[in-house]
Amino acid sequence: MQRHNFSAGPCVLPQEVLQKASQALLDFDNGLSLIEISHRSKAFVDVMEQARALALELLGLEGKGYKALFLQGGASTQFLMVAQNLLEKKAAYLNTGTWSDKAIKEAKIFDDITEVASSKSANFNYIPKGFDIPEDHDYFHLTSNNTIFGTQIKNFPKSPIPLVCDMSSDIFSRTLDFSQFDLIYAGAQKNMGPAGTTLVVVKEDILGKVSRKIPSMLDYKVHIDKSSMFNTPPVFAVYTSMLTLQWLKDLGGIAAIEKENEKKSRLMYSEIDLNPLFKGFAAKEDRSDMNATFTLTNDDLKDTFDTMWKEAGINGLNGHRSVGGYRASMYNALSLDSVKVLVEVMSELESKA
Repeated sequence: MQRHNFSAGPCVLPQEVLQKASQALLDFDNGLSLIEISHRSKAFVDVMEQARALALELLGLEGKGYKALFLQGGASTQFLMVAQNLLEKKAAYLNTGTWSDKAIKEAKIFDDITEVASSKSANFNYIPKGFDIPEDHDYFHLTSNNTIFGTQIKNFPKSPIPLVCDMSSDIFSRTLDFSQFDLIYAGAQKNMGPAGTTLVVVKEDILGKVSRKIPSMLDYKVHIDKSSMFNTPPVFAVYTSMLTLQWLKDLGGIAAIEKENEKKSRLMYSEIDLNPLFKGFAAKEDRSDMNATFTLTNDDLKDTFDTMWKEAGINGLNGHRSVGGYRASMYNALSLDSVKVLVEVMSELESKA
């Protein structure tokens, strides 16, 4: 039976990427496995360089003063590194969910944080709007997509200060003017590859302005100077991310995958809105194209629905405990056909009820 993976992360990956990555584990460099060769060998250094170059190319940031890094520690470490490298006096944060909440917590280690707006009182089911960004702060941090609650920023504010964005769950999924951001970070395990590496894209001229001493492993400038090879990188995660970025480029880049993502989300939300047995969680104007969150209107149907979608080969549909219900994560590599299978199950439930 074909499996349809709606897992929120680690995510579904293209089959051709999985096949190439699997082969590299067996034979990557003249009979040697990818994970047993030296990370300083030319074979892997070329992989790292290609991965970094592809990231900048796909984002349209080549030759614009940005550097791409593949680091370790997940986005959770970036919550700390951003503040460590950029926060001198004060920073501003938009609080739209669990991950921005955690980013704020880490930044508070260094100083008080201005929370410009929050949707916490509504269990983060919408994106705040109409807030002011203080001009006397060091940077403004926001989270583009909220996996747990199914919300996504559709229009980014013009910021008078450096703009920092956690794009862990929707990077490379839609066309944006990425040059409006001074620093972007994203865990690989949503749209790029397996867990284990994190992409950081940073504009060099915002660095080196804090007075504190920064530990080497947490210093962006150190990682830039060492071409993202300051310490042993997570070779398999970087290689698989490189393959995924090449797959995306071959498809036609972000513009091409955006069209597919829009088809998937339109189909999914249409069923949620038209089927009386389901109700969307997030405010309609802020619905995420990556993570559709919804609940049953009649909890008595839960066992029946759960059995139906599992029998259809669907995986990873259960919602996060913060929201309950269901969450259909529709990352880049998830096919439109998989979404059609889920919608058919939802429609079938209505015909049985």
